Amino acid sequence: MAQMGRPRTFDRDEAITQAMHLFWEHGYDATSLSQLKASIGGGITAPSFYSAFGSKQALFDEVVERYLGTHGRVTESLFDTTLPPRTAIELTLRRSASMQSEAGHPTGCLVALGLMSACSAESKIISKPLVNARNANRAGLRACVERGISSGELPKTVIPEVLATAFDSFLLGLSTLARDGVTAATLDAAVDQTMGLWDSLSTGHDA
Repeated sequence: MAQMGRPRTFDRDEAITQAMHLFWEHGYDATSLSQLKASIGGGITAPSFYSAFGSKQALFDEVVERYLGTHGRVTESLFDTTLPPRTAIELTLRRSASMQSEAGHPTGCLVALGLMSACSAESKIISKPLVNARNANRAGLRACVERGISSGELPKTVIPEVLATAFDSFLLGLSTLARDGVTAATLDAAVDQTMGLWDSLSTGHDA
């Protein structure tokens, strides 16, 4: 009697990384189930996929968690209150610019590029982890500005939300620039110019 073939086995941890690169490169909507099945473990069946991950959305949730715990940690300095606020922002911008341009993974940022066209109720649910991550970064930037005002580095006339939005716009814009092939050196130099926003407002430069 012929034996049934064994189901294909694969390294689940590696599979998450492979899926992360696909979603990072193409976005959630454009990454098909066929692409995922073909890329994971050198190719797996639909039953194996659903048994391991449940659904495309469930896999994406795991991917976002993996990304935030690895590449996405470049923004951690925003929440480190032991750092001077200006330094905290600058470190986040420089580390993000470097990460988004390095080899070994797609360019840009999954948090910014993973699912931007969240129009339907379903896509809004799927994009919620990314929205939460962007909101957290925005809040971190604002907290740094507020610390700068409290410490006297920035004048009280500065509106925290406005200055934080300026830095956030640059942070999100890095994704498009890196995806378009702007070099890491150019992005890093642009950080110098962007931090000039802080310096131009700093009470230490009033004279």
